[in-house]
This record gives sequence, structure tokens and C-alpha cells, in this order.
Amino acid sequence: MSGQMSLDGFADAVPTDRLFFAVFPDTEASAAIAYPVEEVGRQHGLRGTPLRRDRLHITLHHLGDYAGLPAAVVEQAQSAATKMMAAPFEVRFDRVKSFGGHAQKKPCVLVGAAGDAPLQRLRRQLGECLIHAGLRQRVTRDFTAHVTLRYERVALPEQAVATIMWAVREFALVHSLLGQTRYERLRTRTLAD
Repeated sequence: MSGQMSLDGFADAVPTDRLFFAVFPDTEASAAIAYPVEEVGRQHGLRGTPLRRDRLHITLHHLGDYAGLPAAVVEQAQSAATKMMAAPFEVRFDRVKSFGGHAQKKPCVLVGAAGDAPLQRLRRQLGECLIHAGLRQRVTRDFTAHVTLRYERVALPEQAVATIMWAVREFALVHSLLGQTRYERLRTRTLAD
């Protein structure tokens, strides 16, 4: 949270904006992801609404929730992105499962068994650039590469699905308008050989 105060001066303002770096699947992969979402939902009687295809992504770094879009953080994040040098690579996902979460809102996610070293490298390098740009407090070590598919009340047991893969050719700085299920890509950084 940004630390801004509400108008009455007694409580923190309610966050309305989220910033994060993410990798988005291409159109073909987004369509492929829809099948296990529907199939697993049928198998387990899931009732949650699947995320829209335009919201499917892998979060690389969560930069915080704010009351208003913080221009200084956006500038620092954009500066970090411009310093990135990485080649395109492929990601693969082959399992679905639930992560822990709120009792009423457990994320059902797509994960991969192995082979995410290039994604880990991209995240680590971006983290180093964020630290140099003055955003050290936003860089965490914990990371499990995943794509959130839906939120459910029940925990989904881990199970294999047909492999879904795509070539990662870019990543984006994303502005999420909280409660509006809308993403705005503020900057896209293309990966080059």
C-alpha cells in the first residue's frame, strides 16, 4: 500500500490500482488453456468463473497495490524494464492444482513440472534491474511459475493435463484496476536474441 491517507486522515486509503510485471500467453496458448479449465471444472464440479483469456498471465514481480497510480513507481519500473537483456524462450505447463488461499477463494492454477529455468532467469534478472531502479522492497525470492485459471471454494487435487506451451517473446508492466477486472499494459519489453 502506498501509505496515502484517506480524506478523513485516520485510515489508509483503499487500494484501487495494482502494478506488476507479467508474461502473457499468445493467442494460441490462451485458447489451449481454456480446454483444461473447462475439463477440470466439469470433472470436479467447480463453480467458479474461469478468468477471461485476456487476463491469463504469469506474474513475474508484484509491485504493489496503491490508492491511485503512483507515477514514481511506474517510472522506476519502466526504467528497470529498459535495462533488461534476455532472449526469447519457451514455457511449458502440464498440471493443474490449487494453491492455498482464503477459505472462499482458492486459486486453481496451471503449473509446470520442470524446465522453467529460462523463466526463473528472466525473473531474477528483472529483479536485479528493479533493485537498481530503487524498488528493492518489491523484489521477493519466492516464485512458483503459474497461470491462475479461476478461484474456487474447494481445493483441487493436483492432476496432469495436456502440455501447454508458448514462446515468451516479451513481458509487460501491467496496471490492474482493482475490482474492474481490467488490465492496461503500460510498457511492453520485447526480448531479443
